[in-house]
Amino acid sequence: MKKKVQSTNTLLDVLKQMLPQTSSNTLRKMLTNQRITVDGETIHRAKHTVEKDQTVEIHPKPKHSVEEDRKENAKSLNLDVLFEDESILVVDKPANLLSVATDRLETDTLHNRCVEYCQTENKKNWCYIVHRLDKATSGVMVFAKTETSKKDLQQQFADQMVHRHYVALVEGQSSPGRADHHLIEDKNLRVFISDKKTKTSKRAVTTWDVIEQSETETLLYVVIETGRRHQIRVAMAENGTPVVGDRMHGSTTNLYGRICLHAISLEFLHPVTDDPVRFESDFNPAWRHGLKNP
Repeated sequence: MKKKVQSTNTLLDVLKQMLPQTSSNTLRKMLTNQRITVDGETIHRAKHTVEKDQTVEIHPKPKHSVEEDRKENAKSLNLDVLFEDESILVVDKPANLLSVATDRLETDTLHNRCVEYCQTENKKNWCYIVHRLDKATSGVMVFAKTETSKKDLQQQFADQMVHRHYVALVEGQSSPGRADHHLIEDKNLRVFISDKKTKTSKRAVTTWDVIEQSETETLLYVVIETGRRHQIRVAMAENGTPVVGDRMHGSTTNLYGRICLHAISLEFLHPVTDDPVRFESDFNPAWRHGLKNP
């Protein structure tokens, strides 16, 4: 839309003449969004003086690229997308959000958010659970966007081909170590170490190294060979250094309002190309507060 100005006026008043049904706030947003030009020059100021015979033009709202639209959709769903292609969706899970619904059929889970995100592109789209993180744990998770990819990734997890790396802030001072336990779950899903292997127990292998240390806390780099419920939390408790915030397994401090366990990276073979891929996530820098190199 163009208008040749007949008399000197402010740009905002000219815009009101051009769009009399539009509010001043909306017109100001058009200026902010670089949609208004005077004689071909983009103008941002509402009080800009437009001289007689100058031409004011209102440009169409720019179309978002597909990538921009996807980012907006993810933001609206509180979803942090790290990577996406036609076969996988990699996201950064926040703490205190279920990976997938339980028997209580919770509606706000990471899986539900991912499904909604995929369906903003096409209502027939879906994404599939491949693995889980505990509700309290944050970090990298991968979902499959096709059944073929789901089967491939699930097999990689079953064959222990996926490399899962974590950071954990624990109470006390820890040395590098390794735990090889058999874990059992009770009917309330509480996890315990079994004295011996049983039909219901599952082997859990955990190793860790020291990143930083203070007199009261240690930041650990943790690698799991198996993926069991509460595996790291149980291993750390057995080590005498429970994860900060993990009261279920003996922690007495909760400085950060959460269990300080974060899945920092995930490595696997891409289900379509078979190429090795690695996805990483940052972790809360507050965890480093007061820590010093060992």
